[in-house]
Amino acid sequence: MRPSPSESDNTWASFPLSKVQDSASWVAAKHSNSKNSLVVAISSPANAVIGRYKLSIKISSKNGKSTSFRLGGFILLFNPWAPDDDVFLDDEEARQEYVLNDNGIIFFGQEDFILEQGWNYGQFEENILNICLAILDRNVNYKEDPIKDYSRRNDPVYVGRVVASMVNHFDDKGVLMGRWTGSFRGGVDPEAWVGSVDILKRWKKGGYKSVKYGQCWVFGGVTCTVLRCLGIPTRVVTNFQSAHDKNQNLCLDQYFDVSGHILDDDGDSIWNYHVWNESWFVRHDLDSESTYNGWQVLDSTPQERSSEMYRCGPASVQAVKQGDVDLDYDSPFVFAEVNADRVTWISYDEDDELMEPVHTDIKSIGQKISTKALGSDERMDITDAYKYPEGSEEERAVFLKAREKLLKMHVMEKGDKRKGSFGSSRRERIRKFSRLSEDENGHRRISKNPQISGKFKLSERPLISEDINIVLILNNPTSSRKTIHVNISSSTVKYTGQPTAEIFRDSHDVTVKPHSEERIPVLISASDYEHDLTRDNMVEVAAVCAVKNGGKLLVRKHVSLGQPPLSIQVHGEAVVNEPVQVEVTFTNPLPVWVKDGWLLVEGSGLVDGQLRKLLPVLEPRETASIEFEITPSRKGNRKLLVVFTSKRFSDIKGFQGIKVIKA
Repeated sequence: MRPSPSESDNTWASFPLSKVQDSASWVAAKHSNSKNSLVVAISSPANAVIGRYKLSIKISSKNGKSTSFRLGGFILLFNPWAPDDDVFLDDEEARQEYVLNDNGIIFFGQEDFILEQGWNYGQFEENILNICLAILDRNVNYKEDPIKDYSRRNDPVYVGRVVASMVNHFDDKGVLMGRWTGSFRGGVDPEAWVGSVDILKRWKKGGYKSVKYGQCWVFGGVTCTVLRCLGIPTRVVTNFQSAHDKNQNLCLDQYFDVSGHILDDDGDSIWNYHVWNESWFVRHDLDSESTYNGWQVLDSTPQERSSEMYRCGPASVQAVKQGDVDLDYDSPFVFAEVNADRVTWISYDEDDELMEPVHTDIKSIGQKISTKALGSDERMDITDAYKYPEGSEEERAVFLKAREKLLKMHVMEKGDKRKGSFGSSRRERIRKFSRLSEDENGHRRISKNPQISGKFKLSERPLISEDINIVLILNNPTSSRKTIHVNISSSTVKYTGQPTAEIFRDSHDVTVKPHSEERIPVLISASDYEHDLTRDNMVEVAAVCAVKNGGKLLVRKHVSLGQPPLSIQVHGEAVVNEPVQVEVTFTNPLPVWVKDGWLLVEGSGLVDGQLRKLLPVLEPRETASIEFEITPSRKGNRKLLVVFTSKRFSDIKGFQGIKVIKA
């Protein structure tokens, strides 16, 4: 049962016909009239609660009698065109992009190999607004106190926080269930989604049962759809080398064995990339000086609890940049995602009784933070919005400021030990056997400096089912000869950085002359990885380099295996309500026959729902084409999204912009 509306809860208003316009209250002004009709223009205050309204009119006669009529209903949304609205965005091009654009680009991959995929937000598709309002009506706060929940729906901070929790399935049986391990049976592989519309409609059609399955970019795409639909300017953001700091000490500890194989741990992790959202609104809850207004991080991927629910934000991007981690919501977590330090440990025995820190990296976390550019499909780098340049005095000062605030908040104690029950047994052993100290800049001190440097270099990026030819380059900048024992290993990995299977091991003893370099070629054959490769198409190569009578160096590189591209061609001019021919060219990436290939086609204003095309049997590495017809339903710049899918390999995606004109 819905709560009864009341004026005190901002859910009911009574107002007379007036000639005065007032942005602070409900107003009904006469627009025009004739002998038998009266046209009235109704305007709402900027702080009105969003959602469904019922409209009635009361007519009083001169003798004191009155009659009421139900006129119908309307839906009120946030208004980024209204200067007094908390979501006001004073840039028409930005409003067109972040509110009205119903398609976009999501970036993924790794910082030196950034890939892109199209996404169909579809916020104007039939029934999507109703579904977005249903999301608000099914949140935990509404179930506990519907009157209070409704009365707070004029606040984008509150609405954003509700949406961030409702898009994932935890706590409140939300829209989308996440899965990063195991099989995707009984649901859809996250790779197969190309838009939010199908997900939201499945949620509604299934009786509001969580849709299976999603990962970070899917959560980000759906969240963007919901918030844009409600009128909140929103964009999708990708952070490369994204830290997941479980114990909130702004330090990521990673553990490796003597062969360079990453050890399983229930603590910190570094994702090759992570996707979240930014929404634009005022933060009255933080200060009155407008310091923290503007872009706010919201993340619906279930990682950590915030106020007992899986969600993150809104965290002011400006607060993150300035190290103001004491401000709501979840600023320490977001700060760590883009600016934590990384400490590498090597374990020398199976019980982790003997281990040492070999490297501290203060620069690698939070790389090439990306979003779609205004009015184009180009990548826009927004790293500078989150932090000062790595290595600068400002960046270190902000890092130390953030750590000091966490100490004062009692989130962490000196020695990096967090209050509470967090921390793995490995981490506790580290504190017991090898406490780290810091210098005046907050850098973690390590054991012996190895006095050498190293890197892996690819001759060319391999495609799926090709051998990986990579070279380890060791450089000796000193004036003395260095004798080095090198252990090399390789594993297939997920984009979250989690290894899935070790596929290669080798060792070498080399001597590097003074001021010289030594190259060690490494060949990982396709047969080494083909049975263990994940849907992320990533392989990690690592080398532990032990200098005789010196320190140790760990060199790592993630190799993303490429896929043959999809080619999409539109033959002819695209006109509303007129069929147009589309040709898609695709290639079997494998050296074997593929018999279960499908094309999935989607695009708001281009395709009604989703087209599915069964493909003919493909010979090894065969290139083929298929033609089909679409009939655009809306004019403007649209995107056609195509997925080539098979159980034999990860999905190959492509998109093509199409300008649709009126007939």
